[in-house]
Amino acid sequence: VQLQASGGGLVQPGGSLSLSCVASGSFFSIDDMGWYRQAPGKQRELVATISRSSPIYTDSVKGRFTISRDSARNTVYLQMNSLTPEDTAVYFCNARVRLRSWGGPLNYWGQGTQVTVSS
Repeated sequence: VQLQASGGGLVQPGGSLSLSCVASGSFFSIDDMGWYRQAPGKQRELVATISRSSPIYTDSVKGRFTISRDSARNTVYLQMNSLTPEDTAVYFCNARVRLRSWGGPLNYWGQGTQVTVSS
């Protein structure tokens, strides 16, 4: 299973960026897909995750970020609006994947994409 993230880049404060991540390979299904981020000197933290029910957001991005998922394309998106310098981090795509119809899901990570918010 491979997760390929795209998007990110440099944006001014108040601007917007979008990220996408597609899962490929051989697997039975995907439980959850989401985004984490890691700023320099800080631990990796959850940004948002989405299963087949309602999405979950960390408090600091509520109302600004929107996560969505296209299950048919095994793709998750993150629309980020009203960005601030505190959102600067490497963003990692995550997916919990079931390789077979039996057994629990396994955790997979994408390669990370840099988001920099700066004037």
